[in-house]
Amino acid sequence: MIISRTPFRMSFFGGGTDYPKWFEENGGAVLATTINKYCYITCRYLPPFFKHKSRIIYSQMEHINKIDEIDHPAVREVLRYLKIRQGVEIHHDGDLPARTGLGSSSSFTVGLLNALYALKGKMVSKEQLAKEAIYIEQNKCNENVGCQDQMLAAYGGLNFIEFGGNQHLQVHKVTLSQERVKLLQEHLIMVFTGFHRPPDFSKNIDPKIHRELKRTTSSDIVRHQLKEMSKKKNELKTMHQMAIKALDVLNSGESLEGFGNLLHESWLLKKELSSKITTPDIDNIYDVARRAGAAGGKLLGAGSGGFFLLFAHKDKHKKIREKLKKLLFIPFQFENLGTQIIFYQPNGGGKH
Repeated sequence: MIISRTPFRMSFFGGGTDYPKWFEENGGAVLATTINKYCYITCRYLPPFFKHKSRIIYSQMEHINKIDEIDHPAVREVLRYLKIRQGVEIHHDGDLPARTGLGSSSSFTVGLLNALYALKGKMVSKEQLAKEAIYIEQNKCNENVGCQDQMLAAYGGLNFIEFGGNQHLQVHKVTLSQERVKLLQEHLIMVFTGFHRPPDFSKNIDPKIHRELKRTTSSDIVRHQLKEMSKKKNELKTMHQMAIKALDVLNSGESLEGFGNLLHESWLLKKELSSKITTPDIDNIYDVARRAGAAGGKLLGAGSGGFFLLFAHKDKHKKIREKLKKLLFIPFQFENLGTQIIFYQPNGGGKH
């Protein structure tokens, strides 16, 4: 029995510049961290006492006899990639729901690779896990995903990651004092807006809009962004530079107010990348938070729902919570470990 634990990520700046279509020509950079909310993957070789050969358990349960029968694309392609032909049982649990902007899909892929390598008795580097997860998601699953989520899930921590050029995928650990990191965390609030339909503060949103939003997936949003990318070069170059500026603010030792202001500017720019990124409800939530004292914020992930990150001095938090009391606030801390094998009992499931 093997159990891997892999963190979810919180991206601050540079999202959108981590897609190959962009960074292969222009370069890109992301400033982001992982948090203490995790994806857990349990796996073992399944004893040969069942009608099915393998069992895959996530939001659904699959009993299969051939890899080709697996519906879950990441599980199917990782098993193919690692050439695992024996029957296995794979079980997924997550601290937070999927498709909410925290890179959960890539955390799943990285954690699954880590767990199955351990099941085979192999220990691989974080770099290998990240790059193989990128390859599987982009080339085998044909997902519209970038490269930051896999790197963050594998390495963990507060990182500045550069994309493109001869030194593609450079992970730079952001080295700040504990006091500075604590101060940054004290400015941040994470709130759950809902999957696609957060509470409506205006009371006047057309229900037809909501029905359309329910049909909008992260992949749809990214596909639209990629299609429009050639028209948004100035915006993406500015977002790249904002990641650099935000890193300078953190390293300066000065007030973090500039970090919050950059978040606000970056969110306004991000909304220009695609009409599918935000919704009237989400805009209302942000407007309420700004009026209550938030300096900046952004929707985490591709868009249309999920978690919203707010930046405000801790003296303003109480008022923001009161104004957004209909929403769910999620406590969190930064984490530094990345994907880990937290339980290792080889052959405990009866390898055959």
